[in-house]
Amino acid sequence: MSEHAVKAVIFDLDNTLMDRDYTFGAFSRLLIKDYLGHIQDQEKVRDILGYMRIADADGYREKRGFFEELVERLPWSQKPDADMLYSYYKEHYMKEARLMKGAMEAIQSCRDKGYKLGMLTNGLYEIQYGKVLHLGLEKHFDVILTSGEAGIKKPDRRIYEMILERLGTSGEETVFVGDHPENDIWGAAQAGMRGIFLKRSFDWDHTLGMEPWKRIKELNELEGIWNNTILN
Repeated sequence: MSEHAVKAVIFDLDNTLMDRDYTFGAFSRLLIKDYLGHIQDQEKVRDILGYMRIADADGYREKRGFFEELVERLPWSQKPDADMLYSYYKEHYMKEARLMKGAMEAIQSCRDKGYKLGMLTNGLYEIQYGKVLHLGLEKHFDVILTSGEAGIKKPDRRIYEMILERLGTSGEETVFVGDHPENDIWGAAQAGMRGIFLKRSFDWDHTLGMEPWKRIKELNELEGIWNNTILN
């Protein structure tokens, strides 16, 4: 890909700007406390937490099916239904959100360079915006777009083109930062963007037939990329 001057940076949210591993763990512990408080054996609690983490599939599982499975699998004293758990999730999950280490520094490093900032995330509008507001991120971004409001989701090329249009930049002028090989890096590349892969839960998927432009393990590495890479 030919390199052009960077004018904008788009971030993913879950496990990129927001520490989803922490957030889901905190929510799971709250749910256990409120619904399974009769379980005093801490080893059993740890087993339930581990099961919930696996069943959740790092957030890529459809939520209704996830809660339906919990209804059938967890040792309730009074069995709830899936709608009840889903409502509980929508009320409480976003309140457990925590920023990823180095998130604010990464945002500031982009602002210091004069880049426009976008956020593109899959998920329901009310849940994703709830996280954004709880984390205080909304004031730092020029454009925030969720798949819930767009009606299409990553890695559909059209959703990247939609946020590029709102930012007023081309793909060649825009860098995408995210943790998911297909949804964040490969998908953005289909719209002409360079991708910075943040290594979290996922290993790079070599079946995608491409490599990320850059790889990082922590968000604070972005400043070094802006400072040490020829971008035009």
